[in-house]
Amino acid sequence: MSALLPIKESFRSLKTNLGRSLLTILGVVIGIVAVVLVIAMGQGAKLLILNEVESFGSNMVIVRPGRQPEGPADLANTLFGESITDREVKALQRPENVPDIVSVEPAVIVSGSISYQDNVYRPVIFGWTSTGLTDFFNIYPEEGAYFTDEDTRQRAKVVVLGHQVKQELFGDGSAVGKLVKIRGHNIRVTGILPKSGQVSSFNVDEIVILPYTTAQKDLMGINHYHEVIIRTKTDADPELVASDIRSTLRDLHNITDSTKDDFFVVTQEDMIDSISTISTILTVFLVAIASISLMVGGVGIMNIMLVSVTERTHEIGLRKAVGATNKNIMRQFLLESIILTLSGGAIGTTLAIALSFIITIILRNQYNLNWPLRLPLGAILLGVGMATAVGLIFGLYPAHQAAKKDPIEALRYE
Repeated sequence: MSALLPIKESFRSLKTNLGRSLLTILGVVIGIVAVVLVIAMGQGAKLLILNEVESFGSNMVIVRPGRQPEGPADLANTLFGESITDREVKALQRPENVPDIVSVEPAVIVSGSISYQDNVYRPVIFGWTSTGLTDFFNIYPEEGAYFTDEDTRQRAKVVVLGHQVKQELFGDGSAVGKLVKIRGHNIRVTGILPKSGQVSSFNVDEIVILPYTTAQKDLMGINHYHEVIIRTKTDADPELVASDIRSTLRDLHNITDSTKDDFFVVTQEDMIDSISTISTILTVFLVAIASISLMVGGVGIMNIMLVSVTERTHEIGLRKAVGATNKNIMRQFLLESIILTLSGGAIGTTLAIALSFIITIILRNQYNLNWPLRLPLGAILLGVGMATAVGLIFGLYPAHQAAKKDPIEALRYE
């Protein structure tokens, strides 16, 4: 029973100034909410993106020009690389080079905006094949139709608009058959995509798709492609396909040293690994930032505990006069500090779980994002552990100050 006495005394002391105690733990509550919420939402975002990537199926391989990016400085090599042209596409289409390929679909990213009369919108403009969205996402126009393979061969100036793009340019009016302008060219609308939201790494509602030949030659005036999206047989080994692609392109470019590759190949597994790594780094970074508020809360607790030590100087003197040791006094004040922060940790974790649930519902209902609610046990344990650590670290100095008071001087204190 004596072991529980200090805990009971701590709760009794904190209840004496309940309002002050609640305000004191506010900083800890905010810090714990931030930490746990960041982890929960980060895990949810990671699962959402991974699910979208996996929805492609394992039979997708992407080839991009330039060196494999190893950091932000290397991104320019990919964006402005010119090593993938019609010659490379034709080589990859030959069965003797890459036996397990079903289709090779070049793609071009077009910079700029799209306009209709006085309405201007800046979407993602993508030069692709006529079957790209149907092959990978099973998305068909809700109005009109896709352009045809003949349109691609003839470099026809035709385009399919995402739902949001159509709304921004035409409102509720009809768009099929109308002429829009992209980079100074009049282009006829052939179809409107249904409202689909986020699919994989892009938002279908904010996309504009036109024949890659038109995008490459007429709009961008280039001879290369920004990427080539390859569909393989369902039973094919993606890594074996990737190896065949590398061998084909190295032979074509007379490359004998793999470190000198002027292209790189991305499989689904590569994308998943990259997304997991980036997600982990971002989560750790955000947790570190959120932890700053915990430090602020800890300073607040230390300040209030020092005030409490001053207010209770006479009480400390009485306790020492009836036999309490420095260790007893120090343990008493340290317990109070830890109880404060643990309470803050419990409240903060509960609020974070509730907020995660609410945010998930809002994203699902308002933004059509199937954001999974994911709150790892480690996040909860981390929150409680950090709260305990804050209470221990920032409670040591006030507890030490209380323990070292002279009993005679403390009894004289008014």
